[in-house]
Amino acid sequence: MGTPYPNPISPAKTRIGWIGIGVMGAAMASRLLSAGYSLTVYARTPSKAAPLQSQGAHLADSPFQLAQLSDVVFTMVGHPSDVRSNYLSPNALLSGLNPNSVTVDMTSSHPALAREIFAASRAKHCWSVDAPVSGGDIGAREGKLAILAGGDASVVTWLAPLFEIMGKVTYMGPAGSGQSCKIANQITVGANLLGLSEGLVFAERAGLDVKRFMEAVRGGAAGSKVMELFGERMIERDFRPGGFAEYMVKDMGMGVDVVEEGEDGRVVVLPGAALCKQLFSGMVANGDGKLGTQGLITAIERLNGK
Repeated sequence: MGTPYPNPISPAKTRIGWIGIGVMGAAMASRLLSAGYSLTVYARTPSKAAPLQSQGAHLADSPFQLAQLSDVVFTMVGHPSDVRSNYLSPNALLSGLNPNSVTVDMTSSHPALAREIFAASRAKHCWSVDAPVSGGDIGAREGKLAILAGGDASVVTWLAPLFEIMGKVTYMGPAGSGQSCKIANQITVGANLLGLSEGLVFAERAGLDVKRFMEAVRGGAAGSKVMELFGERMIERDFRPGGFAEYMVKDMGMGVDVVEEGEDGRVVVLPGAALCKQLFSGMVANGDGKLGTQGLITAIERLNGK
């Protein structure tokens, strides 16, 4: 039983492990179960796994046990510190992996950590891929995520049957490249969220019907995927999270604070990203860190006395 790399992946034989069943992770894991794969979950709060268990998922007692039971392990956790703990702590994932098993970290994490995990995996005759995603909760539920993969190209190709269930994968380069791509993605998304927020606040203050404003401009140069995903939510005050605002502080920080990681040669001056990070930090300081990223409009409204 089992299909470690490079044996072909199949629903009948491939054993999948999953850590991280928040808004995004639960939807992605559910799609794998619906596709017929055997899935084992580790959750710090086991009761949160109940919906996946009702679909047939099994529950592991620890990351170590999960690794022993899996050919491919996906992680989708909150912060780089969570990634490090799940992979590199004593009796964590890498301690329990069987030879030629593959781990796939879909967390938005640090490129340097992805490279460290890759090296540690190869030392154990295993493989790791960093494959963060973009597309939010809607993309996770509908299997339309953009998956940004770094690592060994042949391993990423081998994983294609699983990635195709969750979205569209693009191979970005060696270990850490997927995470670097996600940081660049978040810098771009942050700028779009800020522009949309300011446009809506200005339109309302000018006396425009904000829904009509958005309909008028969405087909022109101002239109964007961010507008399609979040414009209506902003207008309707729907700040339920696909991704938490506090995570944007982390993601932007990995772009503008690279010097703190001792990678001076990778430092880029990013004034727009630095401003976005500060605005999202303001949300966190005001107790709004658990709002969705579209909640950025509340920071702009607050600056304008609303």
